[in-house]
Amino acid sequence: MSLSNLQYDELQRQYDARQLRNQRVLQERRAKIFAKYPRLKELEALTASASVHHARHLLDGDDSALEQLRLQLACYRKERAAILVSAGVDEHYFEPPYLCPDCKDTGFVDGRRCHCFEQAAIDLVYTQSKIRSILQEENFSHFCLDYYSDTKKNSATGLTYRETARNAVIESLAFIRQFDKEFHNLFLYGDTGTGKTFLSNCIAKELLDTGHSVIYFTAFQLFDILEKNKFQKDSKAEASMQHMFDCDLLIVDDLGTELANTFTVSQLFLCLNERILRKKATIISTNLGIDQLSTIYSERIFSRIVSSYTMIKLFGDDIRLQKKNLSSGTAQ
Repeated sequence: MSLSNLQYDELQRQYDARQLRNQRVLQERRAKIFAKYPRLKELEALTASASVHHARHLLDGDDSALEQLRLQLACYRKERAAILVSAGVDEHYFEPPYLCPDCKDTGFVDGRRCHCFEQAAIDLVYTQSKIRSILQEENFSHFCLDYYSDTKKNSATGLTYRETARNAVIESLAFIRQFDKEFHNLFLYGDTGTGKTFLSNCIAKELLDTGHSVIYFTAFQLFDILEKNKFQKDSKAEASMQHMFDCDLLIVDDLGTELANTFTVSQLFLCLNERILRKKATIISTNLGIDQLSTIYSERIFSRIVSSYTMIKLFGDDIRLQKKNLSSGTAQ
């Protein structure tokens, strides 16, 4: 992912701050536990001095020094472990509280950018911190099937709205499990307020938590970037286009709310087709029906979506209104 020098410096400062925070937390932990269990500090000093002592003997030709050191250190470790157990902590207590254990909050693994750095770059470029805060609420642990009717049915399948929503969740979880093994896309459609955006956010959180790069756009934001790249030769828009094609998952929310014209149709095909060619997953959510999709956009886009996406339709009464009514009832 290409970044300007200013953006790169900003990310580097964030990682430097992480490492300083880790050092401070570790120092505070050590000071706290050493004050309560001074023997731990003594054992640390004894370990260091024993290593130096036996190393000298080994250099002087004492072949037994290495075995003696091993036995002595094992004794110290055993005593240390017993103290930690009594203190209610484990060995990890003396490790920095890394946000990313893979790169140890350096941003790099074996000289390559860590997955956390790539997502941090996305967060910086697209100001996705707001999305992250949303994901704290909109995730699978908060997905509630009670908002879907257990009596109303989808006439096409005979399943209740709740059963249909449950199947959508199962399909979404399968999408996540197979994400690194098989290439899939999802097309979520249905009336306003049936949980399409919520479900795509659930998927986004799971993938973000496992180190994948995710970009979320409303359809309006997506076409704004495409337009700037096409007509204004905007450098930021050009970089955004590259990120759009390269990220592990692209989410396009509320397709159909933009002003559809020849330009948006051609650019949408470009975007979707490029990601299919690169085998990069995309989730599209829309209030449009399948028949509207083929009418508003081209047959070429319709064919691409139908052939390359798993179609998931959600049914139900507007969940936002249900929540609002429940809240009003509670207040009364």
